[in-house]
Formats: sequence, C-alpha cells, structure tokens
Amino acid sequence: MYVCMDPALKLCVLLLILLGLVNGSFAENDYGRCESVVKSWARSSLDEEMTKDDKHTLRDLLFFLHVPRTGGRTYFHCFLKKLYPSYLECPRSYDKLRFDPSKPKCRLLVTHDDYSITSKLPRERTSVVTILRDPVDRVFSTYEFSIEVAARFLVHPNLTSATKMALRLSSKTKGVSTLDIWPWKYLVPWMREDLFARREARYSRGLNIIESNDSYDMEDFAMPLQEYINDPVAVDVVHNGATFQVAGLTNNSYIAEAHEVRHCVQKYKTLGKYVLQVAKKRLDEMLYVGLTEEHRKSATMFANVVGAQVISQLNAPNTSLETTDKTERSSFTDNDPDSSEHQNSTLDRGESAVTSSEGGEATEFNMTVGELMDAYEVCISNLRKAQSRRRISSLKRISPVNFTKEARLQVPEEILHKIRSLNDLDLQLYEYAKAIFNKQHKTSLLITEESWDNISGSAYGLWRVVTLAITCVFFIFLFLLIVNVRRRTSKVKK
Repeated sequence: MYVCMDPALKLCVLLLILLGLVNGSFAENDYGRCESVVKSWARSSLDEEMTKDDKHTLRDLLFFLHVPRTGGRTYFHCFLKKLYPSYLECPRSYDKLRFDPSKPKCRLLVTHDDYSITSKLPRERTSVVTILRDPVDRVFSTYEFSIEVAARFLVHPNLTSATKMALRLSSKTKGVSTLDIWPWKYLVPWMREDLFARREARYSRGLNIIESNDSYDMEDFAMPLQEYINDPVAVDVVHNGATFQVAGLTNNSYIAEAHEVRHCVQKYKTLGKYVLQVAKKRLDEMLYVGLTEEHRKSATMFANVVGAQVISQLNAPNTSLETTDKTERSSFTDNDPDSSEHQNSTLDRGESAVTSSEGGEATEFNMTVGELMDAYEVCISNLRKAQSRRRISSLKRISPVNFTKEARLQVPEEILHKIRSLNDLDLQLYEYAKAIFNKQHKTSLLITEESWDNISGSAYGLWRVVTLAITCVFFIFLFLLIVNVRRRTSKVKK
C-alpha cells in the first residue's frame, strides 16, 4: 500500500541526504588537500637532502639531535663533554637558538630541536648523530618522567604557589628550566596541574583512597597511563615523536608548514608513509645512529666512529681551534633538560650539584678511544646513581606510585597494543634504525679488525726488520771474532 510521506518529513530526509553528500565531498576534498600538502613537503625535503659521499666523515659542526628519553643525556655528559672543551660547545639551545647559526665558531650543538634546525645551520659542514629507542619503552619513559618532574612541585601547598615560585626562579637564573624545553614545556605543566588536582581531591575526601597495585593505574595519585596516551596533548607531542623529530615536523619546528603536515598525517594515517620516507632518508645520511636498547654496542661504536674522529680532528696540526674566540661562547649555562629540577629543597639542590659536576669536561685533546671508554664507564655509573636518587625523591611525594621495570609488566596488553597503534610510524622507523645500526656495527668491526691487521702487519714487519738486524749484527760479530782469532794465531806462529 502506498503511503504518502509528510512534506516536512520529506524535506528532512532530503536535507539529511544533501548533508551526507556535502560531508562526503568535504572529507574527500580535505583528504586531497592534505595529500597535496604532505606530498609537496616530502618532495621539497627530499630534494634539499644532500647525498654525502663521505657521510661517515665527521664535519666541522657536530649536531646531536637528542630525541627525548633515549639516553642522550648520558652521551652528552659522558662522551661529548669529555671530547669537546667548553669553549667549543655551542651555547645550549634547548629552549631557543642562542648563537648565530650562519657563522658558528662552535663545534658541538646538542638540543631537543627537530631536524628543521639544520635549515639554519651550514649543512655542508654539519654532521648529525642521534639515538632511537623502542617506541613503547619511550612512551613509558616519557610518561614516567613527566610525572616525576611534575611531582617535584608538590612541595608547595597549591598550584598557584608552585607556579609563582617557578616563575620567580626562572627570572633569577640564567639557566634553562625544564619548563622552557620542548617537549617538557608542554608535558610537565600538564602533569603538574593534574597532580595538584588529584591531591586536592584526595584531601577533600579525607584521604580515604582506594589503593591499586598497578602504579600505572593509580588515579587517586596520578593520571593513569591509559588516560595519558589518549589525551590530545600526548597525541600531538608524544606519539610518533621520534619520526616527527627526525622529519622536522614537531610542534617546535622551524618550518612554516610543519603544523599542517603533522596534523594531516595524524588525521589520515595513510599519509604517514611520506613522512617516514623523509625520516628514513635523513637517518641514512647521519654520521651515527645509536639504539638505547643496544647500550654497550652503541657506546662502543660511538667511541670508535664519532669519538675517534673528534680526537683526530682536535689534534690535527692545522686545526683552527687556537684561533677560536673563546669569549664568543656564551657564559650561559643551563641545567640538563633531563635532570634539571624544581629546586626548593636542600636535597634537590644537592642532587643538582652532583649532576652538574659528575660529567667532567675535556681538558686536553690527546685522549685515546680506550681512555674515552674508561671515562665513560665511570661517568655513566655516577649519572645512574644521581638519577636514581632524584627519582626516589620525587616519587615519594606521590607514594605508593613507583615506576619500575617490574611494574611495567603489569600493564594490560590492550594498553600496549594501543601504544603500538598510536606509534606506528615510530615502530617502522625504529626497525629501519636497527638495520642501519647493524650495518654500522659490522662496518665498525671491520675497521677495528683492519686496524688490528695493520698493527699486526706492522708489528710483523718490524719484527722481521729487527730479526734481520740481529742476524746481521751476529754475523758481523762472528766475522770479526774469526778475523781476530786468526790474527792472534798468526802472531803466535811468528
């Protein structure tokens, strides 16, 4: 039976159909626009990338692209500060550039800046090194460190007091606070506000709390990991952070189109392949790519690949280091971004003093690779002890929260799966970095073997010369002895 539709209902249905068509068309157009933007950026980036025939040769300026929570602080304090004297270190620019990059008289730049900073550096004279970490572990570490640093502010009675004190300290010191440094300038204030809110909520309930055995899911004390990874702040700053940093597309980028490209890739995952292509190309062109998980191998390779060349470069007789204006380097000193603290207690100040002195500084250029590794072992031991003390001190303020390797094992698989899904680009880049690392490691071993072969060959050649010389001396001595005996015999007969 035919039923007549009410005119108003017909109009509603028609509008819904039109709205669906418009939305579909808009989505299609938006994807097309994003695809065009991302492809254009990728083409431009790949065209700018110079293929270096001697990419394994250290150039005048060494740029350490420090991906947060990968162990870069260890390399800076225990390797680079041992190699480069302070006047050759570019003023640390973790918050902003503090020197004229077009005319750098310094030789070492260490920063959390992304790759886009190289657009301001003399690329033909710059070598880049970096370290990557398993993306899941890096997300865990970022979450833990965000809360650890934020917890230091809980010595204050409320958030207002903590914020005012931080601003007051920042205005009085030349140092750079963690709150000025990417990505912590976004993550720490976010966690700081959250920790104070949760503490006030506990107090308002008369401290009647329900404790959990899972340190990553104690919502009465800190933001649960699951909530953290799904928050828009983490999506924009943390997830796929290594890929965006190597590609030069973080929200701290120096290129104008970075935000649009990043947001397009976050919105349409299929466009991520273009960003990944650029990031892989840049890893290919780096002097050194280390892995946090392969700590010992990475450190040894860094010493052999980078350290040996720095030592050779600084010892070169035609070096221009003596003419470098030592006063050009800013007297600015800053706290290390992974260790700087909100110093409101004697304990915090004491620990900071340990951190600032434990790294040591290069005092001479004639260090050997072996001596560098020995110094590294001592330094890393001190750093780990200081880091452990800082963490224990901070987490006491949100006890019973305690981040450990054992506690990570309690995190449900569904959360781990979510982290992997949110960091799909980083997972692919990490696998690519592992292949580069293994190739570099084999090359490093071959170079070491060749060095030993050369040493052995030289030693063998020297031994042959010495043996021949001894033989000649012996025969000469024997000849002279025989001649002398004959002369004596001849005299006796006469």
